[in-house]
Amino acid sequence: MKNITRLFDVLPYQMENYPLERALAGKKIVKDQKKWVSYSTEDVMTQVDQVSLALHRLGIRKGDKIAMVSENRPEWNILDLGILQIGAVNVPVYPTITRESYQYIFNEAGIKYTFVSNDEMYKKVNTIQENVPSLIGIYSFDELETCENWKILMEEVSAPDKQIINAYKSQVKPADLATLIYTSGTTGNPKGVMLSHHNLISNFKAALEVLPLKSHQNVLSFLPLCHSFERIVSYAYMASGLSIYYAENMDTIGDNLKEVKPQMFTTVPRLLEKVYERIMEKGHALTGIKRSLFFWALGLGEQYQLNQDQGWWYNTRLKIARKLIFSKWKDALGGRVEFIATAAAAMNPQLATIFTAANIPILEGYGLTETSPVLTVNRMDEKERKIGTVGIPIPGLEIKIASDGEIMARGPNIMLGYYKQPRITEEVIEPDGWFHTGDIGEFDGPFLKITDRKKALFKTSGGKYVAPQQVEMAMMTSRYIEQIMVLGNNRKFVSALIVPSFVNLRDWCAVNDIPELSNAALIEHPRVLDLLEKEITRGNKSLDHIEQIKKFTLMPEEWTIAKDELTPTMKVKRKSIRADYKSVIEKMYG
Repeated sequence: MKNITRLFDVLPYQMENYPLERALAGKKIVKDQKKWVSYSTEDVMTQVDQVSLALHRLGIRKGDKIAMVSENRPEWNILDLGILQIGAVNVPVYPTITRESYQYIFNEAGIKYTFVSNDEMYKKVNTIQENVPSLIGIYSFDELETCENWKILMEEVSAPDKQIINAYKSQVKPADLATLIYTSGTTGNPKGVMLSHHNLISNFKAALEVLPLKSHQNVLSFLPLCHSFERIVSYAYMASGLSIYYAENMDTIGDNLKEVKPQMFTTVPRLLEKVYERIMEKGHALTGIKRSLFFWALGLGEQYQLNQDQGWWYNTRLKIARKLIFSKWKDALGGRVEFIATAAAAMNPQLATIFTAANIPILEGYGLTETSPVLTVNRMDEKERKIGTVGIPIPGLEIKIASDGEIMARGPNIMLGYYKQPRITEEVIEPDGWFHTGDIGEFDGPFLKITDRKKALFKTSGGKYVAPQQVEMAMMTSRYIEQIMVLGNNRKFVSALIVPSFVNLRDWCAVNDIPELSNAALIEHPRVLDLLEKEITRGNKSLDHIEQIKKFTLMPEEWTIAKDELTPTMKVKRKSIRADYKSVIEKMYG
């Protein structure tokens, strides 16, 4: 891969080494039916060149900023590479953020053109256009009556002239700015992370040294491409000759997995938790011998120990469980999954253990947008994998733990800095190149373990520090707890807001002769409160006395991105939730 020095080099590399009939694929309506529509490597290259020429005709030059507001689809990659080929900068923006955030990002970045996916996204951007002086025009991927379609641009371009395209490419250097990714953040205005071609390429090349991607395999993509994690793996997929299929939406992932039959995919722990909840829901609905076998297999999975020979008797039973029960779990994921890569938040070790026992390895990793993003990852080789950790540093970078426990990183993948924020950049990047991640962690041999976010740590009124993530993970082992946020800063004790798993809770109620109730009524039922009290007590046993939850309040609705309670990567926005539920919190300490 020596010839890949700029991101758009992945396409000619794929064409030379792994030309694909289905390089990219997405679902589209064809004759009133949704069907997979695919693009070959040659198709993608032609359209990318057309985009570059069309943008140049619009007056876009090296360094100009173009925003993309879209869900995952082949057009995303085509436009991305077309932007990059002429040295312009792609500014991908989450479709779910607020109007105010759009306006802030577009003005700070000086966006000249915006490409949107559909009518909903067009309306969001259109409402701020008059407040963004730099914004010249908006184009859509879907055919809309209200917005010019992006195909108009390409129809105005004749067959791409390779000499002209190569001239544009030659002006782009590895050190040039490739993208501005605005971090969603949990507080304040988002910050624009500046990443160069070299930042991103060095990262995916290092990751490819340790991840077993094989050409001509299928992958299903559903994490947002505007997030650095899915973005970097998409370049890695292209460079490795894999066919990328884009899920229709989050609700169709199950069906799309069965259609695409991917060998791997990336996800966040929250989505795997939901998969597990659906599996458990089906397990509880079974009767007789099928139910007994299901929970027998589950019990074996919970006893699984990675890198340990658990003896002939256990191994024989696990082999039977994999054939009779766990094979159905794999079938639900398409039947061919060799591993699942997860990042963006902590993975419940119990869940990772059960999936690994089911012969579905979970490779947990760690990184930040500012680090392009991958820093560490667990490997397929079990000797280089440890559940409960985020793995081993990838080749070519250094990681150390500072005296206060903060994780520090240094390498070619560290960002250029925050856009127009030199002071904040200096605060996080030392003169010698060490980057402050803001995460607290420790090494367990070669494996990195994340303890918590530095800013999330709080001190009780007794002067003791508590890492809320550790407490939350201890509680999330309960099948009756869906979401949790631990509190206690400057308070006498630790408390928690808890969103129960209403699916599992209703199963329990049915078995215990509790009638069907609304969520609001359910969380006030004495027996339900008693059940959750017991679950909290069980979780507390693994915690120090000062960390243990003394009081909790059950919430009637799941926290969501739409309500500004979660970031787009499903992290709890602690500040927002504290503000929204201030009276509920005060009641626990009253």
